[in-house]
Amino acid sequence: MSEWQRIFVQNLAIPPHCQRRRHPPRKSTAFQCALKYVEGNLIKQRVLEGLSEVEYQLRLSLFDITYRHFFGRTWKSTPRPLKVVPGQLPKVVFNETLYFHTSLNHPSIVAVVEVVVAAKKREGTLQDLSIGFGILPLFNSKSEPSDVATKDRGLKLYHGTPRALLHPLLQDPIEQNKYMTMVENIHLQYTLRLHPPLETMSHLFPENMLVSGLQKIPGLLLTHGETNDFLRKPHLMKSVTWYLDKLSINLYPSLEKFEEELLDLLNSDRLLKDSSAVNVSEVIIQERRLHIGVHNGLRFVQTPQVAVVVPETEVARGRSASFHRKQGPSAKPSMVGQALVLRSRIHLTEMVRHPAFAIIFQLEYVFCASSGADRKALSISSLIKAAYMHSIRWAVWNPLLDSSSMDVTVPLQGGAQHNPSHVLVYKMPPASMSSEEVKQVQSGTVQFHFSTDAEEHLGTFTDSLRNIREEPVHSAKPSTLSLSAPSSPQLLASTQDYPQGPGLSMSQLSASPRSPPVSPSTKPPMQRQAGFPVPRSPGRGQHGCAVRALIQELPDGGGGITHLEVDLGHSSLALDSSASDQLQELPFAPVHAPIVAMGTQSGSSSSVLTRASLSRLHAAGFPEILDCNKEPAEVVDPTDPVNVNPQREEADFLQSNEIILQFLAFSRISQNGLGTTWPKTMYFTFQFYRFPPVTTPRLQLVKVDQSGTASSAASSYILVQINKDGTLKSGSPGFQLKYMVDPAFLKPGEQRWFIRYIADHNLQIDIWDGDSLLLIGSAAVKLKHLLRQSRTAVQVLHELEVMTTEYEQDTTVMSGDILRHGTVKPIGVYTVVRGRLHLNLANVGHLCEQRLKKSNSLPPSRSRVISSHDGTSSFHGGSLLSLNSPGAKNVCQAQKLADLDSELAAMLSSRLQEVSTAFQHTSREASAVRRRKIERMMMVRQLEAKEAGVNGRRASLMGRREERIQHSRDLQIIDAYRERIKDESISSMLSQAITTNYTLYAMLGTAEFFEFALKNPYNIQHTVTIESDHPELSVIVDSREWRHFKELTQTITTPVEEDMFHLQGNLMPQVYLRPKETIHIPFKYQTFSVEHAVMMQQGPAELGFNKGTEAASPWKSSAMLTKRIKVSFKANGDKPIAILSVNVEPQPHVVDQTFRFYHPELTFLKKSIRLPPWHTLPGAPAGMPGGEPEMYVRCSDPNVICETKNMGPGEPQDVFLKVAGGPSPQIKRFFVAIYTDSWLAAPIQIWQFYLHSLHRVDVSCITGQLSRLSLVLRGTQTIRKVRAYTSHMQELKVDPEGVFILPPNGVQDLHIGVRPQKAGSRFIYLNLVDVEYHQLVSSWLVCVSCRQPVISKAFEIALPAGGGKGSNKRITYTNPYPSRRMYFLHTNRADLLQFKEDSFEIGGGETYTIGLRFAPSQNTGEEEILIYINDHEDKNEETFCVKVAYQ
Repeated sequence: MSEWQRIFVQNLAIPPHCQRRRHPPRKSTAFQCALKYVEGNLIKQRVLEGLSEVEYQLRLSLFDITYRHFFGRTWKSTPRPLKVVPGQLPKVVFNETLYFHTSLNHPSIVAVVEVVVAAKKREGTLQDLSIGFGILPLFNSKSEPSDVATKDRGLKLYHGTPRALLHPLLQDPIEQNKYMTMVENIHLQYTLRLHPPLETMSHLFPENMLVSGLQKIPGLLLTHGETNDFLRKPHLMKSVTWYLDKLSINLYPSLEKFEEELLDLLNSDRLLKDSSAVNVSEVIIQERRLHIGVHNGLRFVQTPQVAVVVPETEVARGRSASFHRKQGPSAKPSMVGQALVLRSRIHLTEMVRHPAFAIIFQLEYVFCASSGADRKALSISSLIKAAYMHSIRWAVWNPLLDSSSMDVTVPLQGGAQHNPSHVLVYKMPPASMSSEEVKQVQSGTVQFHFSTDAEEHLGTFTDSLRNIREEPVHSAKPSTLSLSAPSSPQLLASTQDYPQGPGLSMSQLSASPRSPPVSPSTKPPMQRQAGFPVPRSPGRGQHGCAVRALIQELPDGGGGITHLEVDLGHSSLALDSSASDQLQELPFAPVHAPIVAMGTQSGSSSSVLTRASLSRLHAAGFPEILDCNKEPAEVVDPTDPVNVNPQREEADFLQSNEIILQFLAFSRISQNGLGTTWPKTMYFTFQFYRFPPVTTPRLQLVKVDQSGTASSAASSYILVQINKDGTLKSGSPGFQLKYMVDPAFLKPGEQRWFIRYIADHNLQIDIWDGDSLLLIGSAAVKLKHLLRQSRTAVQVLHELEVMTTEYEQDTTVMSGDILRHGTVKPIGVYTVVRGRLHLNLANVGHLCEQRLKKSNSLPPSRSRVISSHDGTSSFHGGSLLSLNSPGAKNVCQAQKLADLDSELAAMLSSRLQEVSTAFQHTSREASAVRRRKIERMMMVRQLEAKEAGVNGRRASLMGRREERIQHSRDLQIIDAYRERIKDESISSMLSQAITTNYTLYAMLGTAEFFEFALKNPYNIQHTVTIESDHPELSVIVDSREWRHFKELTQTITTPVEEDMFHLQGNLMPQVYLRPKETIHIPFKYQTFSVEHAVMMQQGPAELGFNKGTEAASPWKSSAMLTKRIKVSFKANGDKPIAILSVNVEPQPHVVDQTFRFYHPELTFLKKSIRLPPWHTLPGAPAGMPGGEPEMYVRCSDPNVICETKNMGPGEPQDVFLKVAGGPSPQIKRFFVAIYTDSWLAAPIQIWQFYLHSLHRVDVSCITGQLSRLSLVLRGTQTIRKVRAYTSHMQELKVDPEGVFILPPNGVQDLHIGVRPQKAGSRFIYLNLVDVEYHQLVSSWLVCVSCRQPVISKAFEIALPAGGGKGSNKRITYTNPYPSRRMYFLHTNRADLLQFKEDSFEIGGGETYTIGLRFAPSQNTGEEEILIYINDHEDKNEETFCVKVAYQ
């Protein structure tokens, strides 16, 4: 046995699990593990009775926890005795160091250490006893090497042997498993660290091989002084370059006979596998390849070179064909040469003069065979053939260390024995001859000339593979393999231990000789590497393992190969950029203050009206709400708690719910110091459940309190509907809306959703000024009191606060400034209560109406698993009129072709006559006068026909002849038309036969999950490509996401497969199907898009859906069109085997909260919205472990940037928005969905956003001083009567103030004057409204930046609080100018201070006494009142500050 063979046999190892080898190769990590000693009471003495020569040994193996797979080779230490020192624990000292390197950097890759007792029995036999084992982790959860350190560590041991890790009950994490019991008082002392010097020699021994520091590695130089550890500082032996020329291979008895027998065996094996197939083609030889590499007994030192060998006579004839083409079904292989020769010279630069270094030859054949279906096909797909690669022979040559040049003959080997490539090899011929020399010749030989001289030239074999590989590549487009028909994954699971595999891929083997060489840095797409194995074929033959790939056959039959080797070493891979070159992102900190997403104050609060006012309000005659028995509905107190019982609601006999909203009245609340001008009309906008959004008509505010008492802080106004002429409607006041929520209108199971919506959600209502179209404020009401809880009807009267949110740019927040419900107010945002809305809500129960048409209701709930055999196919086959057959659903009646095709109808003369006659008939019916005229004309023609006699009959015969000619011509046209559309019609009918229909009902942001049962109808395997014509319907390729949706939908009848799909570069998933196999393809439909048509604010509009008693279905909207998505499942050759037609019915979604932002036009709005605590959101799961979950957001508008940042545990989360505004007065609407699961299955909340784009006007001014400017008004196409309205009447004045005419297409100035009441930055809204049609013509956002004037004098005064008559005071002012001046007086608190005279005139240097009257205040405290003294141009001259203390 040679040195190479001895080392090779002794170091055979088990490869890693096949699933690990499928991952791309990574950089290998080198480790050094020092095993020091084992300490403790190792074993009881009674166990050792009868045993002698007791010694202890460590055994270490690599283990994959995920796949329960031991791999590599178990390393065993030198047996050591037990040392016992009095006063100390027993100890076994090993002090052995071992090394290994691995690229499997996964947390489940561990090292298992076992402590074993080795002893002899009395009869002399050996016995091994396991004391325990320990688990040594190599990588952490981030796939990085474990926390290695230089200090020693102790490893705890577990009872049993490492074989226990193979038990299925030991799930990961193993250390926490209840079946793992720890051995007490025993530990192993060890050190584990990285060892980078080992990487320099990693090419000399394979991955996952555990070697001791004393083990001699071939190719490693044994340095002096390193007697205990050769691998601590390894040194490599010097390599030399060897050359191989004149290489030829001889097979027994001849090349022709050998290959003929080989093909016969393969064809017979193929017939046995595909016995049921028709027209099974024969296998032919396409290529002969020779792998040549240097092996040191442990592994290939470098990736073996690949070359093509051809028959000798083909080289002599000058032909370059490297495979044989059959000329007919009976043709034999064209074998004319008796040897296979190599046309190139081989350079082996990695050779080392060591007895264990050997040259390995491996002969491999590439076979191909096209299927019977491909023979009949007329498309280009018939040229694509499946390739099979078989290893035929291999040989090993150990050169003499002192040789320099010689001719060598080496016998070939084969059959079932270990070889360096670890592949199955073709069998050897029967050993029937006794002579050893004959046996060697019988298996074949490889002959070559070996030399170490680079200058030696041998004929035409001077071109080497290495030289061609090192040539620069100038072509940017290498020849590649067509991937139109993917190969089946029936590949060889190669266990070869060299890292990069063969140098040539199948795509390069199919390249034309005229093609430019492939770039060395190009990685072939179908490279057969050790790192990319695929599961073994279940139907593998006994003579080899088939490798399937795709070979594109050249049209001219010249399937040559470019003789090159692609460098696939680690040096050719793209290196990752250094982490130091990357900029590190700082923690997210918004530069603007976040808005708290808290919604509007919901629910009722204490009434601000007096009892007398409430009595007059309810005596106004509002409509009474009656139940189904005509009895008044039960009144519920809005402050009472509600116990939600869904089971009680679902068991209610009255399943139909009539939801009634009554808008009764509005109470104004006086604003301190603002002097607000109140609206005269108002309207409301809101959206209930999933019904369409509502905009109510304008309602007039009619005062209730006729007495006008001043004691009340609020005054109430009844809401009355307005006629089109502007008069008030007679009848009951208020405005009433009804929603009929009937189970027949809802989706199956949606009744529970509706109950949950009523119990958890609030209804947000926006209140608008009906004249100025400005937002007054918003109110929110809790709907939970509408739950009837088995009552016939309930009603609840709410008094809701109408609040508006105002935003300021520069504001500081005091620590005590909080909102009513306890949330700290965000910076720059404050709320103002504008009034109270009196709203009556009711829920009246009714019996479920069964008179609804079935077409309006949804189909029954079906399984989420769709099959093509569940009756959903588009065409069921058979006769179209087979009405009596069971399950027949398609009935087609014959129709004229002219009625189906307008183009054909225009060409038929008979059709034109029919159309003309029909038109005349219609015209006669349309006009009575014309009909009488035509009747008279017909009578005249009848008389003329009688007089004509024979002439009339002759004309009739001629007319009939022309009619027959026209009909004959029409029949020819129809026949040509049928021939033209025949192919299309047949193709359409065949597509319908494999089409399955499925309907799903989708809402915004909610993922709809289903599975499609795909069956391979053929007797051969196929790789199916799944193509969808819409991006919103996608295949779930992640098994974790698939498992998540199956758990959510309780779809537990079908399995989940790992790594089921293969993704191509164009991201179309592919799946492999065995013959007649059925698998389930998971799909997910999810849309985030809605109609984002830019809206214009048109003001109030008349309602259309509530005029009758029948309400539209809440899930059916005429604006939402049905979407049809086609999914094609295409096999090899782009042929569909199944079609899935998905009909998507969009459903309205629930809006949980609405935000409105007013922003300058054509600018970006940037806002941060702070999410409330997640457990307060309706729909959030209760009791979720792990604290607050991470929030995810998605926006319905792709042009809106929306993201969320998690600031860490316990920190609030913000939603960041960046929206581009449009021109004024456009309104952009979009939605944001909020999720708590990473797969975005269903949103817990949906927010609606409105962005009002306004003209921006910047004003910089001083408080109390009037700043004037002009705005340009541009007229529309028609004349309009318009008026300007402002949100702050006391601070902004307009001129003209009333209604004026805006001429069409004209330009006019609108003068405004701004007098702010306080310093800071704020927004004032200005609307130009058409007073006739209540439409918004234009809108401005006045951005006021105001500073405080210089205060020249300050005063203090004390006044009583709590009523009284007020107080009169006086202050003096002296005119500083020598001339006479006119002055005007203003104040920032007109509610607390009034002037005796608003203006005065004074001479130069004179003094004037200003009379002041301070109004009483209801509250105690201090107020600072400013007095502005302005000149005749309203410019500020002086400012006095009066500090009033109310006591």
